[in-house]
Amino acid sequence: MSYCMEDGKDQVIFATKEDLDEPSNAIINLEEDEADHQPGLILPNGDINWECPCLGGMASGPCGVEFREAFSCFHYSKAEPKGSDCYDAFLTMQDCMSQYPQLYPPAKASIEPDELRQLSGAQEDLGLSQIKGIEESSEMSTDAGSSNPES
Repeated sequence: MSYCMEDGKDQVIFATKEDLDEPSNAIINLEEDEADHQPGLILPNGDINWECPCLGGMASGPCGVEFREAFSCFHYSKAEPKGSDCYDAFLTMQDCMSQYPQLYPPAKASIEPDELRQLSGAQEDLGLSQIKGIEESSEMSTDAGSSNPES
C-alpha cells in the first residue's frame, strides 16, 4: 500500500512494487500552448516587457517613468561600452529614487555622482556629448520603433 509523508517542505511518496507495475494514467501534453508561455523581460519582438515580475514593480513605482527611460536607453543603446550614452537617464533615476528612501533604500556602498564620473571617465573623455548629439540626430531621421534592438 502506498502512502505520502510530509518532511518539512518536501513530500515523500512511498509506492509499492504493485503500484509501480501498473501503467500510468497520467496525461502529458507535449504541445506548447501559447497561453501557458509567459514572456520574460524581453518580448519575442525585442521590446521590453514592462509587466515582467522580474522588474519587481520598478516600472510602475513613483520613479517608474525615470526607470523606464533609463532601462530603455540601456537596452537599445548601441554605444560602446553599452549604456555609456545613458548616464543622464540613470542619474535622473537615481535622483528620483533618493526622494523615496523608504521604497528605494540606498545601496550599502553609495557612489556619489562626481565619483561615478571619475570611475567612468569624464563625459568628454568618453565622448558622451558627441554620442548624444549623434543619437539625437539619428532619432530625428528614423522611427524609434523600427530599430533592431540588441538583447
